[in-house]
Amino acid sequence: MSAVWRASRAAVKRRRLQTFVIGLVVLCSTTTVLLALGLLDVATSPFEKAYAAQRGPHTVAAFDTAKASPEQLARTAGRAGVTAAAGPFGRSVVDVPAGWLWMPGGSLTVVGRADPGGPVDRVEVLEGRWATAPGEITVGWTSGGSPGPELLGTRLEVPGSAPLTVVGFAAAMSKSADAWVAPEQMAAMRPATAQMLYRFEDSSTDAQLDSALARATAGLPEGARTSVHTHLGLRRAFSSLADAYVPFMTLFGVLGLLVSALIVGNVVSGAVVSGYRHIGVLKALGFTPNQVVAVYLMMMAVPAVVGSALGTLLGNALAEPILKVAFSGIETGRAAVGGGVGAWVSVVCLLGMPALVLLTALVPALRAHRLSAARAISAGSAPRTGRGLRVQRVLGGSRLPRPVSMGLGRLFARPGRTLLTMAAIVLGVTTVTLATGLTSTMLAYGEAGRGSGGALVRVEAGGPVNGRTPPLLGDTEIEERLRSLPGAPQVRARALAQVTLVGQSRPAYADFYRGTSASYATRLAKGRLPDAAGEVVAGPAFLTQHGLQLGDRVTLALNGRQTSATIVGELIDGNARALEASWETLLPLVPDPRALEYEVRLARGADARAYAEAAEAVDPALRASVSDSGNTATTTVVTFSSVFTVLLSTVASLGVFNTVLLGVRERRRDLGMLKSIGMTPRQVVAMTVTSVAGLGAVGGLLGIPLGVLAHRLVVDNVGVVTFPEPMKNVWDAPQLTGLLLAGIAIAVLGALVPARSAARMTIAAALHTE
Repeated sequence: MSAVWRASRAAVKRRRLQTFVIGLVVLCSTTTVLLALGLLDVATSPFEKAYAAQRGPHTVAAFDTAKASPEQLARTAGRAGVTAAAGPFGRSVVDVPAGWLWMPGGSLTVVGRADPGGPVDRVEVLEGRWATAPGEITVGWTSGGSPGPELLGTRLEVPGSAPLTVVGFAAAMSKSADAWVAPEQMAAMRPATAQMLYRFEDSSTDAQLDSALARATAGLPEGARTSVHTHLGLRRAFSSLADAYVPFMTLFGVLGLLVSALIVGNVVSGAVVSGYRHIGVLKALGFTPNQVVAVYLMMMAVPAVVGSALGTLLGNALAEPILKVAFSGIETGRAAVGGGVGAWVSVVCLLGMPALVLLTALVPALRAHRLSAARAISAGSAPRTGRGLRVQRVLGGSRLPRPVSMGLGRLFARPGRTLLTMAAIVLGVTTVTLATGLTSTMLAYGEAGRGSGGALVRVEAGGPVNGRTPPLLGDTEIEERLRSLPGAPQVRARALAQVTLVGQSRPAYADFYRGTSASYATRLAKGRLPDAAGEVVAGPAFLTQHGLQLGDRVTLALNGRQTSATIVGELIDGNARALEASWETLLPLVPDPRALEYEVRLARGADARAYAEAAEAVDPALRASVSDSGNTATTTVVTFSSVFTVLLSTVASLGVFNTVLLGVRERRRDLGMLKSIGMTPRQVVAMTVTSVAGLGAVGGLLGIPLGVLAHRLVVDNVGVVTFPEPMKNVWDAPQLTGLLLAGIAIAVLGALVPARSAARMTIAAALHTE
């Protein structure tokens, strides 16, 4: 082993460029694999992981305290099949005005709980602290991102009780409550119901949950249980959001794994094959076949270990911010992305990439193991015969320039290496095509609702609901004044209410609009916008979750009033709990409605800040803000597309670089002889680049349809977005031509450096061993 170590160490020092290339390829591949596995890890069952991190309850049940005492409820925690339980907690419903903490108004389910921890439903405090004294309340935050500390201290008037002060914001995926107070405060609110949280042994189906809850609550008085919701229902609602990210995250992850494995295999096997002459020399010096194999495995292991370690560090550094971007629009608190990717991903990369390198090197090394010293030296230095020479003769008789024909002929000299390199280029072009298509689609998606207009200005009206002075002007008068200001051709008044869909268990948030315009129509995927009484539209997540489709009728209920409505359109996107309706649909529910906000779509080029100042001057109670930032989905898709396009294109180019470098080294004598008979440096560059430019062209022709197909699969399977055909048909002739050139560019960029090195090689240096 001493001889093996000395020989391998000397070879690593002597072949510094090869060692550097292998280490760099492994580094980039490890980074790509770590991000790919991290994406697949997070994209696989994100709800279950975040829910388990918070020890979410499998079932949340509410009971009538007039029929079941707290002692009776507490005893249910010890029943067979219950693995953990919490409660009973007092539960009360408080009405909140519209605009309080940016909420639309309605009811707030408040639970009395001493602390956010415990065996079940560990609530995550995002800002401030937990309510521990009377007069304090911690509010559930569901708006995405993190709440601002300036909202702490907001007061809530509670009929029959002292006002409550907001001391914190928290997130609970279980939806067990909308807010929490101390048990002493809950006692003062005289709750009529109590809440129990259960985790069961069997919880994978609705039937199992029903059976487990029935066993746990056996013996309670009939009618004591008032309401139940389970984690399966929550998961369905969550998936309608998270599934928007899963298709493209999974696809990019698989592409990253394939490209990395192909490139590493190509680079390592090529390095071993190009060293056959060295293998023959070692055998001639007395090394046994096993020692020769050990030398080459150790030569590959050194850069592989260093590259995988550095790649793992780099991948972990990139993973956390990238995953935070991906999940910034999904309500998980910090559970899904805290600490970056799972530890197992780093372990797999640290151990798996060197193992892949060694296994790849082992195959050609074992082939050389069986060769005699003379045959190994001959295999590493003698010219190759067969298909390569025959194809070169055919091309040499064509009218192509001699450097071009010789370069194209070299593709057939080593068909295995050529196929591996072309596969990497195909996947690289597929990635570029997919990323280009997704970017075009998402940019069009980001423009939805804008039409030919400019910035969007939101003008909020004051009033008792948000603690400000009410407007001096009437509702319609404000709208007319805003419309009369310069640069505001499109104005819509918006009222917001929490309504109930008769027959559905969960409430929905309804936006009622007065006024329509052509730009808002671009938000539609199917149907039309509501413009008459009894017409509503909703996004695909809402329709899927409620089992509805275009043409179905629903009944909306609010404050004891009801009205029927027809679904006349499907929006491109939308909240799973929100719908939009015409202003006339609100009138049967609220006899004298007033707009909470006015949405103003300015003319393109209009000064949004100047309009906002002018809008606030219309009435002292108006507050205007420019709302024209991109949406989370667009940012996420474009970010992931860009990151993986750069990574995979770089890895593919490194694979081409290594292929050309090995080819130049194998053909040192041929190049010297060609230069000695008059081949110029430019002709050497042309011949070398041509040898892979053809691969780039073929890779482009194969990769483009694969990328187009992958793009269609992704955009057709995003659960919360329905892309209309114009957003999916993003390809045109110039764009496809550019993508074809991308394959050639990947190949040429990878070949340019070794080609120039070959051009600068002197005849004496090339033939000094002859």
